[in-house]
Amino acid sequence: MSTLITSPSNPLIKQARALRQKKARQESGLFLVEGILHVGEAAEAGWEIDTLLYCPERLRSGFGQALTEKLAGQGVRVVAVSEAAFETFAEKENPQGIAALVRERHLTLGEFPPFRLAAALVAPQDPGNIGSIFRTLDAVGADGLFLLEGGADPYQPACVRASMGTLFWKPFVQTSFRAFTEWSKQGGFRLVGTSAHASTRLHTFHRDQRPTILLLGSEQKGLSAEQMAACDELLSLPMRGRASSLNLAVAAGIFLYGLYGQSD
Repeated sequence: MSTLITSPSNPLIKQARALRQKKARQESGLFLVEGILHVGEAAEAGWEIDTLLYCPERLRSGFGQALTEKLAGQGVRVVAVSEAAFETFAEKENPQGIAALVRERHLTLGEFPPFRLAAALVAPQDPGNIGSIFRTLDAVGADGLFLLEGGADPYQPACVRASMGTLFWKPFVQTSFRAFTEWSKQGGFRLVGTSAHASTRLHTFHRDQRPTILLLGSEQKGLSAEQMAACDELLSLPMRGRASSLNLAVAAGIFLYGLYGQSD
């Protein structure tokens, strides 16, 4: 344990604050994880915790206090921070008084583990959608996520929060669409795209023995003609009201549960 940090201009506090920005995350290879659940999940999943920041005035949870002591015993740098200093980088209202600077992981396609069902997103723009899809992958028992052609950063705090800790348990790869489709074909995987104009409805589709990847387009544009052409199948959902589309995370949830329910 260390001496209490009280100054918002302390270099460590400034670093934690800066990790809200993608540039700072890219330069340091670290991202900010806030809250007892999220820090606990990162630790349990074996992610490298560079620094643990805790606020004695805020951290009243027995689990949180035990986690702090456990990580300190494992050699993690554990730093006490005043309430005023902690609130300068905390994004949650009424913060729980614990946060961590965690080392990012960057898997390649070749390192992605064997799977039965996964999802791929093309240039997703909303980090909250990415986090929500991580939660759905976990709930369904699907095996991981591919993030294609850039888009929102999965290490953005909003994504980490929305994932409710599941980001730490599901492997994910950030890569180009071309590299992904080449890898998918070489592996013999079944690429299933989504389109409002597809003639095959989800409830009539049946998975086979091949590992299946659900491909979804961005919130604004969906899948391009080229991206749809790369798919083995295209599926649609019935839209009976006036709305022409669904939120990306909602659509992903419906498709993933539908595919999960298919006998393979």
